[in-house]
Amino acid sequence: MYNILKHSALFFLSLTLVLGLGSCKGKKSSLSSTTTSGKSSSDENEKEIRFATNFVDACSERMKGNLQEALKLFLDCKTIHPENAAVHYELGMVYKLLGLNDLAVQETRICATAEPKNEWYQLLLIDCYSASKQYSQAVKVREGLVKNFPEKSEYKQDLAYEYAMIGQYDKAFKIYDELEKNFGVSEQLTLNKLKLLKSLHKPNDAEKELQKLIESDKAEPRYYSYLAEFYVEQNKIEEAKKVYDTLLILDPDNPGISLALHDYYSLKGNDVEAYEYLKKAFMNPDLDVRTKVNILTSYTEQGVKNPTNKARGLELVKIMIKIHPLSPEANAVYGNYLVLDHKTKEAEPYFYLAAIYQKSNFNMWEDLILIDNELDQMDSLEKHSAMALELFPSQAVIYYYNGFANMQLKNYKKAVTSFRDGLGYVIEDKALLLRFYASLGDAYYYTADYQNSYSAYEAALKIDPDNTYVLNNYAYFLSLRKEDLDKAEKLSKRTLDLKPNERNYMDTYGWILYQQKKYPEAEEWLSKAAKLAPNNANIIEHYGDALFKNNKPDKALEQWNAAKQLGKPSEALLEKIKNKSLND
Repeated sequence: MYNILKHSALFFLSLTLVLGLGSCKGKKSSLSSTTTSGKSSSDENEKEIRFATNFVDACSERMKGNLQEALKLFLDCKTIHPENAAVHYELGMVYKLLGLNDLAVQETRICATAEPKNEWYQLLLIDCYSASKQYSQAVKVREGLVKNFPEKSEYKQDLAYEYAMIGQYDKAFKIYDELEKNFGVSEQLTLNKLKLLKSLHKPNDAEKELQKLIESDKAEPRYYSYLAEFYVEQNKIEEAKKVYDTLLILDPDNPGISLALHDYYSLKGNDVEAYEYLKKAFMNPDLDVRTKVNILTSYTEQGVKNPTNKARGLELVKIMIKIHPLSPEANAVYGNYLVLDHKTKEAEPYFYLAAIYQKSNFNMWEDLILIDNELDQMDSLEKHSAMALELFPSQAVIYYYNGFANMQLKNYKKAVTSFRDGLGYVIEDKALLLRFYASLGDAYYYTADYQNSYSAYEAALKIDPDNTYVLNNYAYFLSLRKEDLDKAEKLSKRTLDLKPNERNYMDTYGWILYQQKKYPEAEEWLSKAAKLAPNNANIIEHYGDALFKNNKPDKALEQWNAAKQLGKPSEALLEKIKNKSLND
């Protein structure tokens, strides 16, 4: 294909042509001026100067990418010398760059027709025809190139390619045959002929070409592999096996041969032998990790239903990590296999290595963070998410997990910062946006920024008015501060409408009723919650408080003591037990 950069030297050629033309015209004008007038000679000289100047400037503008300015100048040159082939060539080039293919063909055809042995003109015309999808016309011009430049084999190869593209396989094959006679058998020519023969449905001829390639160099393993692959395509499995046996002698360390023999024995139903060759391929460091990972994917998919494949997959992945210990893909896949084998804790270091070895791969960092979260390793989650944020500062989900980890570690101010910063990167993901606002509401509350906490909860409820987590927390935090208890009651009641048997929601609702001094109703709901959560110290303590307010001090003391036995009693609870009374 024509390449403008390749022919930048044409600019200087054209310039010489133009200046030469100007000189010739100048001489002619001088002669005519002796027989006509001085004014005529002066006009001609001015035109030639304008032509030469505009042409040079136009070429400069084109090379700088200022195509419209170049076009304007070249068109002016055309008005002065409409027959100048170089001008038509340059106009064709500019029109092509502008995407005006019909005009490009029109201009380039003029210069190419005027100078059929100017190869650059012909090459540009071919490009213009191809761009306007006039492929048969492009082929005709290529035929002319081959005729005018018979010594240039690249033009013949290009013509063969064009013939193949338009389905004239016989013509293409004839050219390749001619090239082979002139230059001898070569790998690329054989492969090109092979494609054509497959298209012509001539497998016997294709086989002969491959045999001929092998004869040209019997020590080259790659040539045998082409023949073996061809036999496999033709379902001539036994013939392929014979070639692979030869290849094992010529190139015993080639992992591709081991994979091919794995396929062969699989087709023959010899599963044990097939697997041995696959293991051999995995032990070979020359087999790239990507291929190994792709093979292991099939074992992962089958492993759930097939224990044998699961065991083999695990064996293969252990081989891979041993051979490629620094490969991020190998570490990630090994980590995944350990997770599938319910060894998540053991998997975490491999996910970490995968992320560290390929820092630019977001998916590997995300896998590491998800594993930290699953293992409830908040220190690691905070550390790894902070590292990931340095690398991927626009990934909202990383901000979320960093904020979540800081919440669990009670670094509430850091959590607020992460949630607040991450909000700006959430794009068209309502579920994630909801999680941000809900978590931000919690984080703000624990930093005593209550108004922003309530605003965050309100924003979350605009996204999902029936989100029970937000409804419950919003209501509970209002009740703790004894603020807007009527609203808190409505929010909490809605959670019970949605999930009537949830003990935590019962506790929240009962506690709000308690704060409203609706002690009988509070006792009723807190009793239900306590029965569902006999090991929840907070709920048991709340139930005791309600009992006390309903003039049942003995039963209240019983519940307070039960809450104490559940561990880590607060000073307030110990004071209640000591005084056998509330400290309201």
